[in-house]
Amino acid sequence: MKLSIHPAYHEKATITCSCGNVLIVGSTKETMHTEVCSNCHPFYTGKKKLMDTAGRVERFKARGEKSKALQAQKALRKNSAKKSTE
Repeated sequence: MKLSIHPAYHEKATITCSCGNVLIVGSTKETMHTEVCSNCHPFYTGKKKLMDTAGRVERFKARGEKSKALQAQKALRKNSAKKSTE
């Protein structure tokens, strides 16, 4: 290895989670902060949380309904245009 081109390695770097859990690991950064860790993540704790931010499911359903309504209007216009030409 070349000397003086690699970052300093910290044997006892700390990772602090927002839940208060502190992990000691080896890293090139001395301290790090995270929002979710294995102590508070729903997958590891078994507690289910709904992470639907800003009503994404409702917006998706609304787009589907709007699309169906537009398709129905187009079908009506097409049928009325056929009847008027006959």
